[in-house]
Amino acid sequence: MTDPIPTILLEETRHLDSTLRPETFSGYIGQETIKKNLHILLTAAQERKTPPEHILLYGPPGLGKTTLAHLIAKELGANLKLTSGPAIMKVGDLAAILTNLSPGDILFIDEIHRSANMSACRTPTSRSPSTASSPPRWRSASAGRPMTRR
Repeated sequence: MTDPIPTILLEETRHLDSTLRPETFSGYIGQETIKKNLHILLTAAQERKTPPEHILLYGPPGLGKTTLAHLIAKELGANLKLTSGPAIMKVGDLAAILTNLSPGDILFIDEIHRSANMSACRTPTSRSPSTASSPPRWRSASAGRPMTRR
C-alpha cells in the first residue's frame, strides 16, 4: 500500500511554488542585466516566429534559475518540462525526455551537474583527468577561442 502523505506534500509544494513565483518579468526582483538580455532574445525569437535555440542559466542555488525558466516559458506561451540531473541516470533517460517534447516546448534540467553519468555530457573542451590541475575552459561563441574562467 502506498502512503498518501508524499502525494499531499507534492500538491502543497506545487501550490506554494505557483503562488510564490512571479507571473511576469516585471514581478521578478533583481538580475536586471539578465532580464534585459532575455527580453532582447525573446523579443527577437517572437519576431522571427521561432523559439530561441538554447539558453544556459547557471549560478549558485537561490538566484532564480528555475523561476526564469518558468517566466521564459510563460513569455513564449510554451510548455515547460522540468527534470533534474539526478533523475537522468543514463543516456536513455535523456533520450526519453527529448522524445516526448513537442515543438516549442522548453526543457529545464535543474542540477544538471549532479547527473549520474556526466561522461555522456562531456564535450571536447571538457577537462579530462590528465588536465585536472589546469583551470576549466569554455569555448567563446563569438571568438571561437578557448576562454579561461577567472
